[in-house]
Amino acid sequence: MTGTLDGRRAIVTGGGQGIGRAIALALAVEGAAVALAGRTEAKLLAVAAEIEKLGGTALPIVADVTRPADIQRLVTQTLRDLGGIDILVNNAQTSSLGSILDVTDEAFTACWESGPLAAFRLMKACHPHLRPGSVIINLGSSTSVNPLPAGRGVYAAAKAATATLSRVAASEWGPDGIRVITVLPAATSPSAEAWRQANPAEYQRSMASIPLRRLGEPEREIGPVVAFLCSPAASYITGTTIAVDGGQAYLR
Repeated sequence: MTGTLDGRRAIVTGGGQGIGRAIALALAVEGAAVALAGRTEAKLLAVAAEIEKLGGTALPIVADVTRPADIQRLVTQTLRDLGGIDILVNNAQTSSLGSILDVTDEAFTACWESGPLAAFRLMKACHPHLRPGSVIINLGSSTSVNPLPAGRGVYAAAKAATATLSRVAASEWGPDGIRVITVLPAATSPSAEAWRQANPAEYQRSMASIPLRRLGEPEREIGPVVAFLCSPAASYITGTTIAVDGGQAYLR
């Protein structure tokens, strides 16, 4: 398998399902060898089999990004088995929905540790091994720029922190030739489906706020965009936030 990412080595967290799976497949289609990180081995093995069926290389690694020891093991194993790291995609994130008065300290902490803190730790762990031309993609959310994020404030705050972290890293690591980009996806996923079933009225209001009136299809509309951003064709793009969300974030 050859493509725009031929010879590159990538880590994708939350790679066993949803948007993470779609990104992993897109990177593999373009020739990258992909380390799939997640908590459920069966899901990782299933995605790895899909990649291998396409002729690509996949490395499933069971890891919980809220655990520093797992992060270090993920990086070490990727370096050992794939020979390096050129792309890091921080996709894993626990969602904590509800009003500020309803969300518990435990739920807030879980959202923070799985999102911006995990991204922070992984970025630092990978940095010594990244070379010029390497790319970090951090997944954000349109909730972080929504003027009325009621009911999603904790999740929005975590994603806003991730976006700010991306901008700072792009500034500090740009001289090293490392690009850092935040992507705001709005796509079908297991968590989106759970949200639709639990809060159908809120879900419909959200769909009405998307100019294209639908969620994106991960494999067709999210993964390929991330693969492009990791490619040489996007080599002058860094430090920015790119919404792949049907216009929801900024067309209001």
